[in-house]
Amino acid sequence: MDKLKVLHFPDPRLRKIAQPVENVDQDIKDIIEKMFFTMYEEKGIGLAATQVNIHKRIIVIDVSENKDEKIFLINPEILSLSEDKDSMEEGCLSVPGFFETVERPKKIRVSSLGLDGETKEFEASGLLSTCIQHEIDHLNGKLFVDHISALKRNRIEKKIVKLKKEGSLASRKDTPNYKSAV
Repeated sequence: MDKLKVLHFPDPRLRKIAQPVENVDQDIKDIIEKMFFTMYEEKGIGLAATQVNIHKRIIVIDVSENKDEKIFLINPEILSLSEDKDSMEEGCLSVPGFFETVERPKKIRVSSLGLDGETKEFEASGLLSTCIQHEIDHLNGKLFVDHISALKRNRIEKKIVKLKKEGSLASRKDTPNYKSAV
């Protein structure tokens, strides 16, 4: 299977808002499989379709140690957010090698479509909650760097642009896209 190309910040295509999936058909199933393959190859734990220049509301996640608990969400929607917050150090396949602490709601309730096209709902907390919120942000044209100060975001952007010009951005991809701050 071919790996999809992951877009890197500050690529403007990362700011495009993803459109809802109208039909869960074989094309969508194929996209999900390619996204999982790409996420595992890139050593990530989450990937939004927007990050691979597919502007559909699809995310894939696997936060398990053994990389054997695939979760995919089609047209994900956060139904509720807890008032308690959690801070975790986040990174991103689209911002390789950079990590910053981001505060997000600790628990969420989410709905999404399954492969059968039926809506399912579930609750998430901890790393899974953070990952889902991070990936849904991508579908809405937002990156984790939007949750940090403008000064830090501008520094990261300048470093990435410089690394791209030098051709050394690829070497920063050896780190996982999230690290727990706990």
